[in-house]
Amino acid sequence: MARVPYLDRSDLAPDQQDLLEHPINLFRALVHSPKGARAWSTVGRYIRFGSKLDPRLREMAILQVGYVTRSAYEYCHHVQIGHDFGVSDDDIRAIAAETAGRATNLDSLAKTVLKAAREMTTALAVSDETFAALREKLDTERLTDLVLSIAFYNAVVRILATMQIDIEDEYQPYLEQFPLPKD
Repeated sequence: MARVPYLDRSDLAPDQQDLLEHPINLFRALVHSPKGARAWSTVGRYIRFGSKLDPRLREMAILQVGYVTRSAYEYCHHVQIGHDFGVSDDDIRAIAAETAGRATNLDSLAKTVLKAAREMTTALAVSDETFAALREKLDTERLTDLVLSIAFYNAVVRILATMQIDIEDEYQPYLEQFPLPKD
């Protein structure tokens, strides 16, 4: 159960109701700070719609963050979102395999993106070796957007965990199809 009540559009001032155009539980909790929620959403919208980074790679990096941190909310939401941006079921299964050190059929850039997401999530920074490999395949803007995306979603999973945000029922089937590892 969430640590703060979920708000609905009707709970907000008229000039803030747009903050819940997409009333997922995360946003329903964040709107307790309307200005904070608006600022937060601006960064999220840039990552999803303004970045030049390939959207499939972005979603795979986000899924990797959710998988490594075992953030069920983040992971199942981005299974659905990832599908919308070209992430296949095989890609999702490959994230689990890559995390476990098993061979996959992913291309080298996708593998390096996943490795970068794992490193930033577990060691707080991408290693020199992985960064150099990314620089060979991504221009500076796309590389920066990748780092921004990984960092932002590491922040998201920390908010989700701290606020104990509940997964909406419609996202539960994704966790059954693509389960997170058990501790």
